[in-house]
Amino acid sequence: MTESKVRMLIIDDDEVYCDVLKSAFKKRGFDVKTASNEEQAVQQIGSFDPELAVVDLRLEQSSGLHLIKCLKDNDESTKVVMLTGYASIATAVEAVKLGAIQYITKPANADEILAAFSMDKANSEVALSEHPLSVKRLEWEYLQKTLMECSGNVSEAARQLNMHRRTLQRKLAKRPVRQ
Repeated sequence: MTESKVRMLIIDDDEVYCDVLKSAFKKRGFDVKTASNEEQAVQQIGSFDPELAVVDLRLEQSSGLHLIKCLKDNDESTKVVMLTGYASIATAVEAVKLGAIQYITKPANADEILAAFSMDKANSEVALSEHPLSVKRLEWEYLQKTLMECSGNVSEAARQLNMHRRTLQRKLAKRPVRQ
């Protein structure tokens, strides 16, 4: 009788980081698949049916927050850990509301991710910085939140923000400032 391996999906647009994590988790006995964009992720979620998922917050021009909902719609019991290089309280809380069990900042290694998966319940606490966020960073966070509330529809988000659609697209395409 063969023992079935736990299925893990890693979703991150940094393919090198994806490959490093994939290798580390395979060595630990997991059945691992990766996706580097939203389209690949949706396909993998449907065909692979992961038990665990590591999701990057920012995937090219989309948000990993949408994929948490997709993972939970596919299987409510899927455990999701959100990874980001741009930690904020707003996105941490949103990720947890959508069903992530933990929210951790990059670079995170396999041991840190496994520790996050061992959490029994959601944890939306993010260590607060001693320095407040800059106005540009706050603007970026607000734009992302509004876009999320509009299910990724840029035109609708622009209308809600009273902003031209192209202006919003330019702002969203920029990487946010760290502080």
